[in-house]
Amino acid sequence: MEIDIRKRNIGLNFNENGEAEIRLWAPLAAQVSILIEDREISLALFDGGYGYWYLQTNQIKALDQYAFKINPITGGETLERADPASLFQGEGPHGCSTAFDVNAFRWTDADWKGKDLNDLIIYELHTGTFTPTGDFSAIESKLDYLIELGITAVEIMPVAQFPGNRNWGYDGVFPFAVQNTYGGPLALQHLVNACHAKGLAVILDVVYNHLGPEGNYFSDFGGYFTNKYHTPWGKAINFDDAGCDAVRDFFIENALMWFRDFHIDALRLDAVHAIKDFSPVHILAEIKAYTEKLSQFTGRTYQLVVELDLNDDRYIRHQSEYGYGMDAQWVDEFHHALRVCTGQTKEGYYSDFNGVVDLAKSYQDAYVYTGQYSTHRQKKFGMPVQNASGAKFVVFSQNHDQVGNRMLGERSSALVSFEMLKVMAAAVFCSPFLPLIFMGEEWAETNPFQFFVSHSDEELIEAVRKGRKAEFAAFYNNGDTPDPLDESTFERSKLDWKKNDEPKHKIMFSYYKTLIALRKQHPVLANLDRKNVYAEAFSKKNCLVLKRWKDRGEIIVMFNFSKQKQMLSIDPAFKQASVLLDSTLLKWGGPNPESNSIPAEGQITLFPESILILFKTDV
Repeated sequence: MEIDIRKRNIGLNFNENGEAEIRLWAPLAAQVSILIEDREISLALFDGGYGYWYLQTNQIKALDQYAFKINPITGGETLERADPASLFQGEGPHGCSTAFDVNAFRWTDADWKGKDLNDLIIYELHTGTFTPTGDFSAIESKLDYLIELGITAVEIMPVAQFPGNRNWGYDGVFPFAVQNTYGGPLALQHLVNACHAKGLAVILDVVYNHLGPEGNYFSDFGGYFTNKYHTPWGKAINFDDAGCDAVRDFFIENALMWFRDFHIDALRLDAVHAIKDFSPVHILAEIKAYTEKLSQFTGRTYQLVVELDLNDDRYIRHQSEYGYGMDAQWVDEFHHALRVCTGQTKEGYYSDFNGVVDLAKSYQDAYVYTGQYSTHRQKKFGMPVQNASGAKFVVFSQNHDQVGNRMLGERSSALVSFEMLKVMAAAVFCSPFLPLIFMGEEWAETNPFQFFVSHSDEELIEAVRKGRKAEFAAFYNNGDTPDPLDESTFERSKLDWKKNDEPKHKIMFSYYKTLIALRKQHPVLANLDRKNVYAEAFSKKNCLVLKRWKDRGEIIVMFNFSKQKQMLSIDPAFKQASVLLDSTLLKWGGPNPESNSIPAEGQITLFPESILILFKTDV
């Protein structure tokens, strides 16, 4: 059945006449009723065929508490369950759903058409730890700060309802419901509207590869999961097994809702390599097709960005080229190569990377592994990228995973020197890709970002604790593992905004602000044509030279990742070049009152852990 892109077609919705329209997929039910808790009303739903149940009524109002009463076809115990497509779980995942009129909000962003991919400077944040109060309203109070920094897009980690009030968000169990402790759906609409008023795009992280364990009642309704495949988190979502049509529609409707009803500009789809689908049309391709239809209907630009642990450009190829049509993907390999450059221990997946050699390859090819043998995977891995713009790739020196998946959640500021932090930042912002920074990185935040949850199921709590300790048993004493359930783990992970007023941290903020402005304003750095890129590695010196050009302008970025001074040859044509940025200057906390001069003989000395950006133009 074709999905109507103009409105939400599942769950409880209010039409233009104020009547409630309910549509529920429950093929395991013999009878379904909707219960209005506050007024003790029970209304029977009609069998609409193909497992769907339907009702239109004027007896339900916005903010009514409701649940579904399900009589199973097996004749078992009658169940009362919240709406799988609930928009608001005011009492959390175990409580009733709250009827919410998604169309009641008065938007003021009619002139907003979205941001071009090339213009994205992305700031990833976690709502609960970004501010002291940890809600959407508090994010609004920081928007001017983000604009001053130079950010153009705010990426919000998942907000789908999870148990309790502390979670990264990847354990959500109501994909349509906005976390109650963050402010719920109305507060999210208000935040997005405020972002657009200030020229900021909004990216929302969504999870279509699994659902969390606590409060997950989907199997009481129908075949949302399949035994055909398994993921690291349990059964795979049913995208290609019996009954999958309704499940596919469920997630397509979810993507459309965020774009249409919450005015989200882009979705970041978590770990799409864990989505198992052998249908003739992959679920990602179908989501893309409906997204394009919605874009034509609204006149706005929407983007789909994927986290992908496969070097397979099929995901980002256009559908006319037999791809899935995703607009961009995260490139973890850039991060891994960069980390090895800075001295990260080569263990786990870092063992596959060779520092500056692989970073140079990533600058040119996006992927490091394009078909060669991977020792970590024990097989050949990856494929070359075919003619994709740099805007197809998102790179970073930190993100929530790469910080939080360390046992102690250490940020880069706890692992490398102040000087190296500046080098890492330049590596990202001088790349021909889309840059992303993780909240607090811009002032060298030292508070960790650790793994935290607030489950209430005791067996699950113990399983999480044991699993976390086992994951790091080979590296640390188990007694050192932060308890994910302890509220102090969550509190330690909050940003310390007071640091931004301290001299050292103010210098880093100013440095990031300058780098971002340079990235946005300089025509060479702003150009994401990957054909105009050349990178050369100097392994013995742990140095790298990145060249980028556009028209008659050319930039050279010289990286010294080593702890010693290094001398590199420079093109004689650059002896009259201007210095765009020198990380060793006093104003950036370095030792030099003046920038390196460029000697006529073409040899330049780079200070330890430093970068130098030069620009020349042919008149």
